[in-house]
Amino acid sequence: MPKNGDARLPIRKTYKLFIDGAFVRSESGRTDPLWDGEDFGANIARASRKDARDAVVAARSAQPRWWNTAPGTRGLVLYRLAEMMEARHAELVERVREGTELARDDAEREVHAAIDRTIWYAGWCDKFAALLSTRNPVGGPHLNFSTPEPMGVIAVLAPDRPSLLGLVSVVLPAIVAGNAVIALASERDPRTAIAFAEAVATSDLPNGVLNVLTGYRDEIGPTLAKHMDVNALLLSASDPSLAGLERESAANVKRTRRYTERSREEWLSERAQSLDDIAASCEIKTIWHPAGV
Repeated sequence: MPKNGDARLPIRKTYKLFIDGAFVRSESGRTDPLWDGEDFGANIARASRKDARDAVVAARSAQPRWWNTAPGTRGLVLYRLAEMMEARHAELVERVREGTELARDDAEREVHAAIDRTIWYAGWCDKFAALLSTRNPVGGPHLNFSTPEPMGVIAVLAPDRPSLLGLVSVVLPAIVAGNAVIALASERDPRTAIAFAEAVATSDLPNGVLNVLTGYRDEIGPTLAKHMDVNALLLSASDPSLAGLERESAANVKRTRRYTERSREEWLSERAQSLDDIAASCEIKTIWHPAGV
């Protein structure tokens, strides 16, 4: 214990990976220091290829249970996530400020928008299937229906900016659609992503539905792209590694989707939340059935 008048040494936090509902160190033991200018900010766990494979195993195990959860219940779970984000409002604001050097008012605006967007997507859980389903006209004594189903496991390379709202905007549509997600956080400052994961850990979202990795994209991106148990890859259309990751994804005909990088104001706009983003995380299953049976 420091004596009266002595300076107290701060506790330097190590941000861990979030895999299968638990915060774990990288199996390699690697961490990288993150600096706030000339001041030490934190230690960041550097995920290895083994960590990425562990996240895929967790996501694959969790996805069927999540999809088979009643749609209304899935909506309540995501609403609970919004409640946990609201409870951690002050911490999220501080993490956004650290990573982006925004003024407090601007950081609070981003956190409020992220919470509101979480609630917006929660409301779609029991509605999107009805709007994306259809009865198709066919000739003959049959009925033909098309209905959305999840792709399965989706790997997401999150945008660098905005650190919280961008992550929420690309991850939640896939989760609403019934998928499990492995999100690779921004290299620039992943602290906000882990703070968001801490809100996820205290919500009702089942373990493994969302996994958050921190590390280098040129190391983890190809591992996720080549993994035969990952069904889709989502990354920025302006990502310099896009072409290479698309080639790596071809081995199992993995779907590669691109999101558009936006300005901060565009991410804050309601145009950055859309039913189309949920639809893009689905496969459309067509069913034939004899009429009158």
